[in-house]
Amino acid sequence: MTKIKIAPSILSADLSKINEEIKEVEKYADLIHFDIMDGIFVQPVTVDSNFVSKIKTKVPLDVHLMVHEPSDSYIKGFIDAGAYSITIHEETCRDPSKQINFIKKNNVRAAISIKPKTSLEKIKKYLDIVDMVLIMTVEPGYAGQKFISSVMPKVRELRKLKPKLDIEVDGGINPYTALIAFEAGANVFVAGTSIFRQKDRIVAIKEILNSLKMK
Repeated sequence: MTKIKIAPSILSADLSKINEEIKEVEKYADLIHFDIMDGIFVQPVTVDSNFVSKIKTKVPLDVHLMVHEPSDSYIKGFIDAGAYSITIHEETCRDPSKQINFIKKNNVRAAISIKPKTSLEKIKKYLDIVDMVLIMTVEPGYAGQKFISSVMPKVRELRKLKPKLDIEVDGGINPYTALIAFEAGANVFVAGTSIFRQKDRIVAIKEILNSLKMK
């Protein structure tokens, strides 16, 4: 069984005091998740590599590029900023293998993501070269959206194809939906609103973990 990993998403944190926010959760976090949006692929514009470079934590940084056709130099900015893993979107790249190979050549874990309506078939050719697949469980963009359970068959199929691959889910993750995704085969859980918008973030993380341990 692949290791369960919790990745608090800073999209729902207070960015003006981000290092304090991360410090509060880092003891119980396996990754810190950064959603990078360029206003082209999705509406909002969020943080950049300069922001990521100012993060002070020993927890690995999980960078999710919701960015149209990210160039080598753009990706390199996040590599230099300390990214542990970088995820690109199948929908935004003409040839995702180009970006995947560039990331891996720089000794960073590479992942590919698909939106809820994108078929798993679109990324099967990349499964042998990526370290992780991110299945979006909401439409990319704003935090606080409702979990789309209809993508779970993709998670199940992917787990059958790749029993040892890290499968990440992002969007609407809370103790209840994390369990649904876990039972389908996911092992990496990105949670923003359900952690950072709670008064006690540690309790919030423990509630997610406890829901998974009950199985």
